[in-house]
Amino acid sequence: MVKLGAPAAVLALGLASAAGAAECRLALALAIDVSSSVDADEDRLQRGGLAAALTAPEVEAAFFAADQPVALAIYEWSGRYNQEVLIDWTLIDSRLALLEAAETIARSTRSHNDFPTAMGYALGYGANLFARAPACLTKTIDMAGDGQNNEGFEPNVAYREFPFTGVTVNGLVVNAADFEGEVGLIAYYQSQVLHGPGAFMVIANDFEDYERAMRIKLERELTPPALGALPQMPEQAG
Repeated sequence: MVKLGAPAAVLALGLASAAGAAECRLALALAIDVSSSVDADEDRLQRGGLAAALTAPEVEAAFFAADQPVALAIYEWSGRYNQEVLIDWTLIDSRLALLEAAETIARSTRSHNDFPTAMGYALGYGANLFARAPACLTKTIDMAGDGQNNEGFEPNVAYREFPFTGVTVNGLVVNAADFEGEVGLIAYYQSQVLHGPGAFMVIANDFEDYERAMRIKLERELTPPALGALPQMPEQAG
């Protein structure tokens, strides 16, 4: 039998106590872009892509890769006062719960289509969602979008003014808008959007690539981390 030294034993005991007190291992809020730069066909592709990614075999396996469930919320965002919850916090504790979440997204229709990209407000809205989330070990917001902030305050202001302690922000960059430019939007997410230890982004080449990118991102986020893994710096994946 391997004996733990005092620091390792204390760490293991702390992790076990935290896991026992939490209702879930991850509170995951997915934010999807419905600003005016996303047309009707693109919106259809992102909703269908998200629904398909949620039920992909590798993503489903990651959802149920640990004893504790994942709490999922999904909201759409555009202008500074234009955020709508599509799925409020739901414990994904069975395959039926996951299928129902995917079907809800597949059936959903956008709430707004003519407002700008207020990413700072969208992030602040997401941070406040955690006030009513179940008690989870970790918290993550996924900020998906095809453009930079162009209304209201920037993401760095949101991180300063809203409750982001313990919240990681990952990104899904939809590199589809001609006026943004490939390098500009990716660099913007790297410098302004990614937040917290291990934050990363995945790049979709366009909205037709949304499902693939979302599937990669969800599988990575949902797979339980290896105990003792070193903290990661922000990074990107294709």
